[in-house]
Amino acid sequence: MQLSWEDLRLFLAVYEAGSLSAAARALGLGQATLSRRMSEMESAVGEPLFVRGAQGVRLTAVAQRLLPSTQRMAEWASEASLSLCAPADRPAGRVRIAAPPGLAQSFLAPFAARLQQQYPELRLEVLAGEAVLNLSRGEADLSMRVMPPSDPELICLDQISGPIRVFAAPSYASSLRRPYGLADLRWISWAAPFEGLRMHQALVEAIPGFTPSFSADDYNVQYAACVAGVGALLVADIRHRYSQFERLLDLGLDLGPTAVGTMYLVCHRRQRQLPKVQAVIDALREELEWARQASAN
Repeated sequence: MQLSWEDLRLFLAVYEAGSLSAAARALGLGQATLSRRMSEMESAVGEPLFVRGAQGVRLTAVAQRLLPSTQRMAEWASEASLSLCAPADRPAGRVRIAAPPGLAQSFLAPFAARLQQQYPELRLEVLAGEAVLNLSRGEADLSMRVMPPSDPELICLDQISGPIRVFAAPSYASSLRRPYGLADLRWISWAAPFEGLRMHQALVEAIPGFTPSFSADDYNVQYAACVAGVGALLVADIRHRYSQFERLLDLGLDLGPTAVGTMYLVCHRRQRQLPKVQAVIDALREELEWARQASAN
């Protein structure tokens, strides 16, 4: 089956507008013409693409499978237009980065300010969450994740590691009576549905009957609780340019040689060819190299 880019462009417009009438207005077409084109496309596919209702349209199962590829085609078409208008050293457009919330807040948000100075026409869109987005389906352009990719179409562009350490606010640290061990601390950890994450499981394995004193499903909430003196927190000690460790104390507890956290920078092979994505990759790799040098000194 061969689908033309023009038909796919119209299909995407209907999806984004939410109705045939709204899409027709946005495209400058008659609604009857657009409806006919979509019917012809559905005939070529062999199945309906939209369920039509009083409130507009929604995608069928086959259309949902078609949507990610169509969105990527639109992005490449936009990138082709931009490449003709913008100088090679001035990449432009949106780049989506998926990352855990803690890294998104402490690293990517301030990183965006530095990137903007270098490439004012680039726009970062940070997708913060613990779930690993699917780069093959185009859910993001880049990913910073705690596990290496297993998909052969994904490239690990860089990685950085640091020891997992126990941190606490000075107010809580001063209340502890020495000597103390892991089981003597009030712990901050993960709430449902993230009890399976590595940091939580490390505490479950190290402390019999482990129950956190405070839990949250967002790392930024955990960090705020730690700063407030609620308890201790496990953190991979990776000192990047924007680190906020100065607000916390390392309690000096040894978790063993295998207690290491690693962050991986991942991209799909096809996305790496986009100049705007490559510009962000280069900037991120410079930041990670800065962090490695800072740790070595």
